Amino acid sequence: MASAATNIIRRFSTFGRQHIGVIVARRSTKTALRQSFDRLSILTTPTLQHSYSTGNAQPCPQKETVSIIFKFPDGSRKTAKAKIGENILDAVLQNHLDIDGYGACEGTLACSTCHLVFSPENFAKLQQKATDEELDMLDLAYGLSDTSRLGCQVIVNKDMDGWEVLVPGGIADARG
Repeated sequence: MASAATNIIRRFSTFGRQHIGVIVARRSTKTALRQSFDRLSILTTPTLQHSYSTGNAQPCPQKETVSIIFKFPDGSRKTAKAKIGENILDAVLQNHLDIDGYGACEGTLACSTCHLVFSPENFAKLQQKATDEELDMLDLAYGLSDTSRLGCQVIVNKDMDGWEVLVPGGIADARG
């Protein structure tokens, strides 16, 4: 009888760039359902990819990373691992670098708190140029220079390995 049997429904949800496989089991009691989710919870971790043809969980390939060195006004330096294809703001947040107010608008181009200053050589090597919207926000940034960019708008590539960027001595939050 179909109602007594366990039915497994496979559904996929996309959250940003992560694909998470979720298995929903329909059981006759709430307890059985809870036990099924406890046994299958490993399939909901974003670092695992489930192969439905074999039923085996496989580790997802990790993105390549580069090291970016952040130089602070006091002379101290902190190194962060940045994933290729992501922006510098994400690298700062994922590495838990303590930069006061950094990324207050979460990369929506509504502030200038992720302002960074590149060396002239590295600035010339940046693959993407600043948009008009970014330039408008940079006009409000503290310590603006000719080689300033917003970290949320700079996409990390392989050539950035070992780059040193200067974190300005203050922030100017354009939101108010």
